[in-house]
Amino acid sequence: MSLVSALRAGRSAYGVYLSPSAVTPTLGFQTRGYAAPAKPTKKVASKFRPNAKNERKKRGPRDTGLFRPMSVNNLAHPVFQSDLRGTLQLPVFRPEALTAEAANTAMAFPTGDSKALKAYGLPTNVLVDYMLLSRPCSVVRESTVEVLDQLDKAAGSSSAQTRVVFTGKSGCGKSYLLVQAVQYAIQKDWITLYIPRGINLVNSSTPYVYDARTQTYGQPAFAQQLLRRFVDVNEKLIKDLRVQGSYPFKDATIGSSSSLLDLINIGLESQESAPAVLSVLFTELSKQKEFPVLLAIDDFQALYNLSTYRDPYFKMVKAYHLALPRTLLEFASGKQSFARGAVLGALSTQNTTFRPPLELTEALGLVPDVPSNPYVRREPELVGYAKGLRNFPVPDQLTIDEAASIFEVWQNSKAPHVARGDEVFLSKYTEAGGNAREFVKKSLLQTVTM
Repeated sequence: MSLVSALRAGRSAYGVYLSPSAVTPTLGFQTRGYAAPAKPTKKVASKFRPNAKNERKKRGPRDTGLFRPMSVNNLAHPVFQSDLRGTLQLPVFRPEALTAEAANTAMAFPTGDSKALKAYGLPTNVLVDYMLLSRPCSVVRESTVEVLDQLDKAAGSSSAQTRVVFTGKSGCGKSYLLVQAVQYAIQKDWITLYIPRGINLVNSSTPYVYDARTQTYGQPAFAQQLLRRFVDVNEKLIKDLRVQGSYPFKDATIGSSSSLLDLINIGLESQESAPAVLSVLFTELSKQKEFPVLLAIDDFQALYNLSTYRDPYFKMVKAYHLALPRTLLEFASGKQSFARGAVLGALSTQNTTFRPPLELTEALGLVPDVPSNPYVRREPELVGYAKGLRNFPVPDQLTIDEAASIFEVWQNSKAPHVARGDEVFLSKYTEAGGNAREFVKKSLLQTVTM
């Protein structure tokens, strides 16, 4: 008989009869063990005892497990000297040296004047090259001499007459050509405004705010940053220029007794006022005639695309509804112009989000990326902003002499881990098909040892 049956019969497990009154309290007292509340565990002090100061072992610097280069004193043997990168010995990029005879020659940008390129920045592909080379330099091509001749002619005429856009296949050297033009203008005492990454104006990478007064979207952070860079590059030229109009701002009123530096300082001190100050600065630069002005824009096609900014209805904001891109488009289209100067742009096809639109390709006489016909809608505003732009085609292929100069620059920088020789040069040139970027990146730098 089981224990349960015995209890029901009034018997114990040992055969003794139990009355119901004796059984009931016993059953009511019993509970299940897992249902009882758990007792809190006692905290036990850790038995770990740190080493005493006198027991601690003396250790050297912590070994990170990474490679650490040897001291220079240990690299005196000739075997270590063969791969050291030395400073490139090149002629200096000077306006007086940039003649037709200088074509196909590699030239280094002067140290002092190249600070302007550091202030404005550089396109990504150019920046990577300069990080690998011992000093900023470029090869003067025949197209370089031609563009600089056009700048010399534009120094005495309105910018409406010189609105040029560099076109060509990806990697043909458009960005380098624009950098050379900016460097040349700086050395010729031009007031220079250079935007090396125009896509950053429309890719929603900076804050924006709607301005009901102009019915456009301002970009205060970008405008303030551009003002600061503009002053760093052109301060010695604009410090004596006076403001020709009267402009009331939130904190002060700028009149004819103020200088351009006083105007810019308002935008530098107040980010809220920076977009308005930048717009007024363009107006004042268009009126002055003492210095020619160069406006250079890389990723130029981005100004003609939809931006990735959104309006309150979550619709994409058009680029010309942003204050700064609209100002740039007005100078590019000739609706506004500098009394003396030029506007240069360079197309970029690397970013597939911001491709050259149909209105721009037709204005430049290029073949559209997609089939088009007269029934495809053209946006009237973009057609107006692209009107009058002149196409400057950059050669798709390097000449043998231009490629040889580039090859020598990288060889002297100890970048390619191959022997010198005509056979190696011609094989690399053939692999790249004459394209400048392919020649440097995929043909030469494939052998870089980091």
